[in-house]
Amino acid sequence: MKTPIQLQQQNLEEIGSRIPVPNYNREANKTGIVHIGVGGFHRAHQAYYLHQLRQLGEASDWGICGIGLREADAKLHDIFNKQDHLYTLMVKHPDGKIEPEVIGSIVNFKMGVTDSEPVIACMANADTRIVSLTITEGGYNFNPTTGEFNFDNPDIQHELRHPNDPITVYGFLTAALKRRRDNGLPAFTILSCDNIEHNGDMARKMLLAFAEVQDQGLAEWIAQEVCFPNSMVDRITPVTTKVDIETLAQNYGVQDAWPVTCEPFIQWVVEDKFSNGRPAFEKVGVQFVPDVGPYEKMKLRLLNAGHSVLGLLGALHGHPTINACIEDQTFKTYLRAYLDEEATPILGNIEGIDLEDYKDSLLERFANPNIKDSVSRICSESSAKLPKFLIATIHDNLATGGSIKFATLIIAAWCYYSDKGMDRHGHPIEIIDAMSPELHQAAKQTTTDPLAFIKQESIFGNLIKNERFTKLYTEAVHKIYNDPNIKKHMENMI
Repeated sequence: MKTPIQLQQQNLEEIGSRIPVPNYNREANKTGIVHIGVGGFHRAHQAYYLHQLRQLGEASDWGICGIGLREADAKLHDIFNKQDHLYTLMVKHPDGKIEPEVIGSIVNFKMGVTDSEPVIACMANADTRIVSLTITEGGYNFNPTTGEFNFDNPDIQHELRHPNDPITVYGFLTAALKRRRDNGLPAFTILSCDNIEHNGDMARKMLLAFAEVQDQGLAEWIAQEVCFPNSMVDRITPVTTKVDIETLAQNYGVQDAWPVTCEPFIQWVVEDKFSNGRPAFEKVGVQFVPDVGPYEKMKLRLLNAGHSVLGLLGALHGHPTINACIEDQTFKTYLRAYLDEEATPILGNIEGIDLEDYKDSLLERFANPNIKDSVSRICSESSAKLPKFLIATIHDNLATGGSIKFATLIIAAWCYYSDKGMDRHGHPIEIIDAMSPELHQAAKQTTTDPLAFIKQESIFGNLIKNERFTKLYTEAVHKIYNDPNIKKHMENMI
């Protein structure tokens, strides 16, 4: 076993004899992209694409400065400082092969929690031409039923009163854009990389809603000058485990406090609509299209919804990971039935995509035994995810007379999951959701009011008023509460 080498810039030459490392001069990088929300996905996706481009000798003026707006980001900030903003990406193949590579495209990381000025200054710097986002569905601060901006958020109220003391992404964006406007600098592009349909349009709508209340003149400038391209992103990126860190150290001789693991598959489809230039990402496989809508919808309604189908049902059954769910033939068959009978019919034709091949590839990706994506991660923040991924499909099928039976069982399972918080063996389920208290409160009333859970209008919209849905849902809830063996109910449907 090789003695592990600490991942740092000064050690790259030695590390390079063990695994691939950046071949470019990182000190020559300018910060052209500021990215808010540097989680595992960003590091496996956008930062990886930029790294590939840098390896080709391109994009030296597009280095990434990461931004942390949450206290939880302090851990990564500290690790990045010790590792010179380097990290290892470990691509895990289905056959067990692991391909580690040191990524060098992130050149700085700033925390906005304790001191907002360095972050605003970085975003307002003339070199910065793109501000990109992976802030999760919940970070957009909108009501999922009305689609309108949530001005009741206390942090938003604070920012409206104190525009120079930002807390949320909206406060920081408006502060930086105001400074650019006042200094005569062109606007940057705001590039959403989140799993929201029409994510760029949503970012634009929410930012303008906020800016119009904070500063009407600035809102008019933003509306005219800032581009918000829609984009579709895809790469399964599980939470890093201690085993991953140990594997990298023991098998490859690299000591990295926070590597990132991912699957081989990667995709990024972007509308070619930028305010102030962009990297030549098409040279490393990014697709630039005039309308990303059909691709977004396909991914959200098939991949993301498919994850939630397996996650919620798998959690109740006791499967720990997504690949364990797919290894169970009942779960695999149920998922394919949902994708074929309920999700696919509402998608229509998508240019350049064979939906049958795409669904086949999803099942193969979910089955990757080396990814081991935990069901708890997949189920996290379901209250923000399911309205876009699954409930929207129910609404569409109700409107067209399509099947809703598979999705309805998922909603009933989510109710039981939120109420009991345990699997069929009585083992506790880890529930990670900002709305967990409200979900639990509504779900626990199910025994006396079978429809209590779906009366949460902010999540379910007007489903409570649809007799076809409520009849099926009541039947499904009754079955699960009388017998929580979810697999039996799935088998009866397929």
